[in-house]
Amino acid sequence: MSKVIGIDLGTTNSAVAVLEGKEPKIITNPEGNRTTPSVVAFKNGEIQVGEVAKRQAITNPNTIVSIKSHMGEEGYKVKVGDKEYTPQEISAFILQYIKKFAEDYLGEKLLTQLLLFLLTSTMLNVKLLKMLVKLLDLMFKELLTNQLLLL
Repeated sequence: MSKVIGIDLGTTNSAVAVLEGKEPKIITNPEGNRTTPSVVAFKNGEIQVGEVAKRQAITNPNTIVSIKSHMGEEGYKVKVGDKEYTPQEISAFILQYIKKFAEDYLGEKLLTQLLLFLLTSTMLNVKLLKMLVKLLDLMFKELLTNQLLLL
């Protein structure tokens, strides 16, 4: 059975953790940080995510920040070159990046399980997030909202 990871897909930063024994452990990103900027940049036909994307936000107009805040807005898209992206598609790039470095850390593919922590709890966002997980070929195991985390 593959391990279960927890991803906090944040508007500004995201993080990923895994249960090691009974304790959660934050998985550091390739830059060695515990959080990853929720930023995506398009440069020279390449998609860049995280710190490298954030560093060029001022100089690269094809850098997308705070996209999660637009999830669920009907018709909202960002244009990069001739292509338009929904907030879900941009968020999928962030989740793919996080999934990849989590797999590298764990030394195994994450094919079946994903535990997501969501900061907003509107039903539309939940539905969109479940679609995202399906795009990443993962199983949606559980959803915790900020209301549940406050209990």
